[in-house]
Amino acid sequence: MEAKIKHLEFIQAAINRMAGNSFLLKGWTVTLTGGLLALTFKQIDRRYLYISFVVLLLFWFLDGYYLSRERRFIALYDDVRAKVEEQIDFSMQTRPFGKSCHWIICTVSRTLLLFYGGLLVVHFAITLFL
Repeated sequence: MEAKIKHLEFIQAAINRMAGNSFLLKGWTVTLTGGLLALTFKQIDRRYLYISFVVLLLFWFLDGYYLSRERRFIALYDDVRAKVEEQIDFSMQTRPFGKSCHWIICTVSRTLLLFYGGLLVVHFAITLFL
């Protein structure tokens, strides 16, 4: 049972790293887009708005990628959890779980769509205002 618990701890550490990266991306997104939008209003220059829009999309896709990897590791965790002690091989291979967790699907998941979609709505509102 000790090998199984150790393997699950390795997988959990990877899941925590992915979740931490996602959290940091959201923080950087708000910081950078907020700063660029402030420059847009200060100098009334649309270039900052366009740069902010590109930054928002890039971070959105990157966050979707991390969410897809996190979901793959969660699927691996569930698979290892169900194995018997003799089947534990300490594999961290998530490729077999990739079909159900494609990054494009994760990019339009409810949580990311609410967060980044809300910021996108703000961008469109500012575009109409300027």
